[in-house]
Amino acid sequence: MPLFKKKSTAERPLPRHIAIVMDGNGRWAKKRGLPRSAGHISGAKTFKSIALYCNKIGLEYLTVYAFSTENWKRPPEEVAGIMNLLRDYLKDAENFKDENIKVKFIGDPAPLAEDIKALMKKNEDGSKDATGLKLNIAINYGGRDELVHAVRKIVSEDITENEITEQTVSDRLYTAGMPDPDFIIRPSGEYRTSNYLLWQSAYSEYWFSDVLWPDFTPKHLEKAIEEYNRRNRRFGGV
Repeated sequence: MPLFKKKSTAERPLPRHIAIVMDGNGRWAKKRGLPRSAGHISGAKTFKSIALYCNKIGLEYLTVYAFSTENWKRPPEEVAGIMNLLRDYLKDAENFKDENIKVKFIGDPAPLAEDIKALMKKNEDGSKDATGLKLNIAINYGGRDELVHAVRKIVSEDITENEITEQTVSDRLYTAGMPDPDFIIRPSGEYRTSNYLLWQSAYSEYWFSDVLWPDFTPKHLEKAIEEYNRRNRRFGGV
């Protein structure tokens, strides 16, 4: 029996786009006397569970923060472990294919290993015709870095000062063509944006929780959505 009976959007409206900071893997492992790698492995399982659940309830967009531009500062063995986890996920080409999930990677792929970049492309190409959840995985992503890339594109295209609008910038972000996230979820007890979707989150609602990411379940997601639906989004109006 499913954990939650799928409700109609009239009964339980869904945000169109949810973004999640998958945080707390290392602390989860430390609390259990385990190596940090064990936390990342458990966090990867949670990611898959939540992505599948979002697809099941009919969410249109899910964007997850998997590896930031700042995460390269972590110990080399931890970075290598995360990259190997990414390889394991990407090598499973059927991972989300049967679930009708469309996968896209956002961020700067340049520093990544060539085999990882090839696997990312294979996953994107293999799911490009999917019509279910649109799943964005942020790898080597940073909000400021994304804005720098957008500015460089604008300059390279010889767009004049008077031609530049907010849409000009939005169209040159990694998320071009997507709606901005309505709702950003950050578990783990931290209360900061961590350089995530800085432009896109201008009017996003935030939900913070003390639950560490490996312990995050569909039940927590449902609780967050219930809270989202109690909020009055005015977008600067009355």
